Amino acid sequence: MQIAVEISMYPFRPDYEQPILNFIGLLKEEDGLRVQVNDMSTQIFGAFDTVMPRLQTAMKQAFTEEQTTVMVMKVLHLGSKN
Repeated sequence: MQIAVEISMYPFRPDYEQPILNFIGLLKEEDGLRVQVNDMSTQIFGAFDTVMPRLQTAMKQAFTEEQTTVMVMKVLHLGSKN
C-alpha cells in the first residue's frame, strides 16, 4: 500500500530552522522513501510499512529534543503497488 504524508513542523523557539532540518534529515536516511521539501511542508512518499515507522522514529526524536513542538500531518492513500 502506497501513501503520501504531508507534514509541517513548528518548533516553538526563535531558532526554529535547525530542528526542522534535523527532522527532515532523519526522514531522508530511509531507503525507499521519496522526500520532497517546500517552504510550508515536507512530503514523504512510499510504502505504508516503510513510511510510518520512520515517521514515528523521527517524530519521537524531535519531541524528545524540543521543549514544545507542533506537527500537522495529512496522510493520503495512493493505492496498492502492483
